[in-house]
Amino acid sequence: MTSLRARFALLLVGSIVGVVALASLAAFSVMRPPPHDRTNDPVAMQIRMLVAALAQPGRTVPAGIDIRDAPLPGRPIPELSAAFGASLGRAALPYPVEVVHRSDRPGMAASVRLGDGRWLVVPIPDFSPPPGDWRIFAGWIALIALGAAAVAIYFAALLTRPLEILRAALSRVGPDGVLAPVPEEGPAEVRATAAALNRLSSRLKAAMESRMRLVAAAGHDLRTPMTRLRLRAEFLPEEERAKWLADLDELERIADSAIRLVREGRSEEATETVALDGLVRNLVGEMEALGLSAQAGRIESVPVRAGALGLRRALRNLLVNGATHGKGCIVEVAAEAGAGVITIADRGPGIPEALIDRAFEPFFRVDPGRRQAVPGAGLGLAIAKEIVERQGGSVTLANRPGGGLVQTVRLRRAGGQGPFGALT
Repeated sequence: MTSLRARFALLLVGSIVGVVALASLAAFSVMRPPPHDRTNDPVAMQIRMLVAALAQPGRTVPAGIDIRDAPLPGRPIPELSAAFGASLGRAALPYPVEVVHRSDRPGMAASVRLGDGRWLVVPIPDFSPPPGDWRIFAGWIALIALGAAAVAIYFAALLTRPLEILRAALSRVGPDGVLAPVPEEGPAEVRATAAALNRLSSRLKAAMESRMRLVAAAGHDLRTPMTRLRLRAEFLPEEERAKWLADLDELERIADSAIRLVREGRSEEATETVALDGLVRNLVGEMEALGLSAQAGRIESVPVRAGALGLRRALRNLLVNGATHGKGCIVEVAAEAGAGVITIADRGPGIPEALIDRAFEPFFRVDPGRRQAVPGAGLGLAIAKEIVERQGGSVTLANRPGGGLVQTVRLRRAGGQGPFGALT
């Protein structure tokens, strides 16, 4: 009951049913049966005239008049018998009377004992509510609730439809963090919200592109002073020159990595069907040729939809990360429902749980003191995540229970509906 649509529907149904229930109870309290004297006194006057007519000498009993030797059988109603007897007393007919629910047909009847010992049976109008009135009231409320629920659900869906469109549009945030254009339609408030979101998306995109251009320009402009510094380092003493050249090599790697990160963020590589088993085996062979410890474990045949060059670059970065920082790694490829999964398990120290969410940040190092021991600029994971997410996949990190780190990549399988949406 947390959705706005359900709350709207519940509010409408509760309001309609509550109002109808209160109105019905008020009507029941007002529409009571009339007092017995108002209904019984006219009948008593009719009985008086009928008894007077029958008392005339030689008068025969007219057709339709029910006179019996015994009172009418049925379920007695003592309260009504007393009230009807009082009405007969007011009509100057102090005769015994018995009011019963008839057993031969629905309705009530009064048996009045005449002076000669016979009984005159007269029908009594019944103004009481029908039996089972609360069941009828419950059915009445149930019908109103069902009708109100149908109307409420329809109008709640109609009212919340623009919000659903906004939610669906906002859920389609691109890998670059920019919002997809939101259709500016619906009520005035929804149109104003959509327009504000579209302006926010445009400004965010412009700001991100400006920063990316700034990073690329800074990385490019660093090359000229680094070249001059490299030339000057050649004139330094041997022991100083090696330190200067090592620092310049690291600066150059950082500049190159920054430029590659910007290029990956702006590249739009076309997707195609890529065989993960062949690609992973090829990369494992490439790692072995470079002298890095990487082994192929269980490799299943899984075709995925991705950009071949970008995916190769991303997986290479992850393998290098596992082979260097993780002191060797094992790569496995498995097929899951709608996805191809690559796991890279290493034997390194892992990452502290408090820092594992920061591992994909650019230039992040778990231990800054290892910068010299392990070459790199700290952009490998950031570039891999950028490439994989741009192609509709995901990259996650987790520490192994027995020690080490597991890098998991999930990509859309080719030819089906996967967990990342429809495939083309």
